[in-house]
Formats: sequence, structure tokens, C-alpha cells
Amino acid sequence: MDDHGDDFGPWGWEGDGNAIRRTEDEWLTIARYVRHAANKLGPDLPLCLPGEPQECGRTAQQHVIAWAAHLRAVSHHLIEQATPSEARGAHAVGPLYQRRLAELRSQTASVRAPG
Repeated sequence: MDDHGDDFGPWGWEGDGNAIRRTEDEWLTIARYVRHAANKLGPDLPLCLPGEPQECGRTAQQHVIAWAAHLRAVSHHLIEQATPSEARGAHAVGPLYQRRLAELRSQTASVRAPG
């Protein structure tokens, strides 16, 4: 997978914006976790993080974004392959997905909230 989302434009013009503040090492750890999860479902992602044999020059944070998108696509495709009906698949990628996403956002908000 060489698609790192470069078609959106050059990296860095947006500043930090909405991104959670993490060090490059923290982003690197997360990128490795996402790659590991994605590789369990296939196809394998390359060893192109900073310091790896196929280093591509992008930041770890860029890899987190690109590889999380890849993992989401692989997951969606897996749902399509596993669903016994279009209706059940639509429920999984629609309402069920939205509920899980809302739960994750709520958990993250409570962790980030001061107090």
C-alpha cells in the first residue's frame, strides 16, 4: 500500500488543528499498532515508518491517518463478505458503526476533559 493520502495536498499546511497532541514517538507506537491490526486482516502494509527498511519520509502521524483509513476499508470489506443480507450489512456499516463511533468519542471526551 503506497497510498498515503498524498492526493489531499502537502502535509503540514493545516497546523495541528483538531489533532490530539502527541509526540512523534507516541504517533509511531500508534502507527505500529494500526499496521499490526491491518496486517492481521490483510493485505500487509509496508515497513515504511521512520527508521524502517522502506522508509518513505512521511511522519508517523501521517501513517496513522492513512493506515487507519486502510483498516476501515478492510473492515468494511470484511462486513460485506460476512453479511448474510444487504440489510444486515447496511445496519452494520450504518447504525451499528455510528453507535460504536459515538461511544468511542464519548470515552475520548471524558479522558480529555479537565477535572
